[in-house]
Amino acid sequence: MNKKVAIRRLATGVPGLDEILGGGLPEFSFNVIAGSPGSGKTTLAHQIMFALATPEKPALFFTMLGEPTLKMLRYQQQFPFFNLDKINKSIRFVNLSDDVATGNFGQVLARITQEVEAFSPALVFVDSFRSVMLEVQHQSRGANSPELFIQQLGSQMTAWQATTFLIGESLLGSDPNPVLTVADGLLLLEQSVYRNSMVRKMQVQKMRGQSTRPGMHTFRITSDGIEVYPAALVHVDTGEASVTSGPVRSRGRLATGVPRLDEMLGGGLPSGYSLLVAGPSGSGKTILATAFLAEGVRLGEPGVIVAFEQTPSQSWIRTLDDMVHAGQIGLINTRSLDLSIDEIVQHLTKLIKKMKATRVVIDSLSGFELAVAPTFREDFRESLFRMFAVLSGLGVTVVMTSELEDRYMDLRFSPYGSAFLTDAIIVQRYIEVGSRLQRVMAVVKVRASVHSTEIRRFDITDDGIVIGDPVLEYEGLLGGQPTRLQASSTVKKGKR
Repeated sequence: MNKKVAIRRLATGVPGLDEILGGGLPEFSFNVIAGSPGSGKTTLAHQIMFALATPEKPALFFTMLGEPTLKMLRYQQQFPFFNLDKINKSIRFVNLSDDVATGNFGQVLARITQEVEAFSPALVFVDSFRSVMLEVQHQSRGANSPELFIQQLGSQMTAWQATTFLIGESLLGSDPNPVLTVADGLLLLEQSVYRNSMVRKMQVQKMRGQSTRPGMHTFRITSDGIEVYPAALVHVDTGEASVTSGPVRSRGRLATGVPRLDEMLGGGLPSGYSLLVAGPSGSGKTILATAFLAEGVRLGEPGVIVAFEQTPSQSWIRTLDDMVHAGQIGLINTRSLDLSIDEIVQHLTKLIKKMKATRVVIDSLSGFELAVAPTFREDFRESLFRMFAVLSGLGVTVVMTSELEDRYMDLRFSPYGSAFLTDAIIVQRYIEVGSRLQRVMAVVKVRASVHSTEIRRFDITDDGIVIGDPVLEYEGLLGGQPTRLQASSTVKKGKR
């Protein structure tokens, strides 16, 4: 009876990497790590090596004609994953620069094989084969050519009972090399710079025997090392985005913390819904979102806010700082200009689970777009779709704000086309009455729920948002002329 060979997966020790690899690195696999200079190839290799190497399963790291070993180690020691106690015990570095300089690649291969047989490593790293190609590019082709050496080295690495890595730059783009067909795994790293922002991305182009996460995934090199932010997987079931089989939405409704707004929403905001609050500057979007979080705190429901703009500090409510310091609200507050939405989603997901939060505020989508690196802005709408899918799968109730232009005659929900993704929409705007601006709001949409279609005045006082009476039909004066508040500013009463 034939039995399938079980392939053990090794945890890489790199946050997020195992997820895009499909569970980790296959043991005894031959992997290529390729990328442009400065993209993080050597750091990634070292982080994996220090995570996996033990006295029982040691690692060999061969350096060619790249940076000297001592110089490389000097910089790698700055990362917390670097463990000096493992050097020469669990990890051994071998410099092959003198062997490579002779141009005798048979000798180089023999030296590598000799070291492997003597040390019996579980992990083998060769960095960098690009150096070999550059050193001897003037030599004639033949049995001693660098291309043949790389091919033979790759074949040797697949035969060793070790997990092996070939690191370098020559396999990028259209550069052909037989080693690509021999390799079990191929990780491509790239970085792009636009003005003052730098974005690094990683792609698992190949990994035999397991299903990997498709596409490009953002990663950062921080003081802790490399961290990967896997792009969210979105499954389309019955017309709605979801992430796996997330929690089923309850039929309960949440109080918003704004008197009379719950009545306008048809009894509160349905649990698990996403609400877009759109309006011009100063219309009270952040105040409404903060009231939503504060009401949750009052009811014992933890919340999380992702703040891309200044947080409110009104005297009518406990400030966000107070709630954060009390451990009732989790805060992600960033002014970075090179974010990816996947990075924010990962941090947000971790914080939601840690806080056991049921309420989430994103303030605002306008600030979010500015914080996202320019290379991601063309995919901003698609990325928002993935973010909504993740949050929906977590079962949280989300309130988002969006800045609108001060066009008093127009009703535009969002410049990002995100309105169709949300379950409910509240629009705040200004009208001119008696040569004075007044604030009004309307509930434009609440899916599967009857809601008010009235346009109501509201004021911002020391007690927060106070919603008043409906606006009369001919009351608004815009641009000095009597103007009917158009029917397009409301929706017909009924189910959505």
